[in-house]
Amino acid sequence: MSRERVKDSWSAKKWFTVLAPTYFGNVEIGLTPADRPEKVIGRVMEATLYDITGDFSLIHVKLYFRIIDVSGEVAQTEFYGHEFTRDYLKSLVRRGTSKVDGIFDVVTKDGRALRVYPVAFTINRIKTSQEKIIRNVMGEVVEKKAEQLNYGEYAQEVVLGKIASEIYNLARKIVPLRKCEVWKTKPIKVRAKTVETLRAETQATA
Repeated sequence: MSRERVKDSWSAKKWFTVLAPTYFGNVEIGLTPADRPEKVIGRVMEATLYDITGDFSLIHVKLYFRIIDVSGEVAQTEFYGHEFTRDYLKSLVRRGTSKVDGIFDVVTKDGRALRVYPVAFTINRIKTSQEKIIRNVMGEVVEKKAEQLNYGEYAQEVVLGKIASEIYNLARKIVPLRKCEVWKTKPIKVRAKTVETLRAETQATA
């Protein structure tokens, strides 16, 4: 492709301002180029919780937003998962302690499915039986909150640490905990029948 054709291709494009969803304050999270509005639909943008809140201590939280609509030159998004940086996760590990991981598939009140990854760090090393109890607490909390909240509300409570705080307050009654986080979430695609199955499983464990 000639240099002139490349130049013409770029001159035909314009920049769209991308906003976080309303449940994250409609904050501007970036710009994305396209020659037609429909071409930006489905693109996934990355930001940090620092970009949303202005709190530098939250820069380790990476957020993903998928563009779902365009009005004029403004693109609207929805939450598309989050994760902590590897360096931050490594900094939480201590010698002589235990790390308890969980992975749970949940369905929110409005029928959206997410895979949720909580983690707890203990003050001292604990038994396998205690790890199992903590993991059960994690599952109960993330599933119960999903039943109560719609997708946007759930995303907000996960990212801002409210769900992790609830897990911490319950699990520390079992063993002393140093920290509890939900370090990752990601949307998952499930069929309607699977959604019903997930809901039934959640209600059975409630």
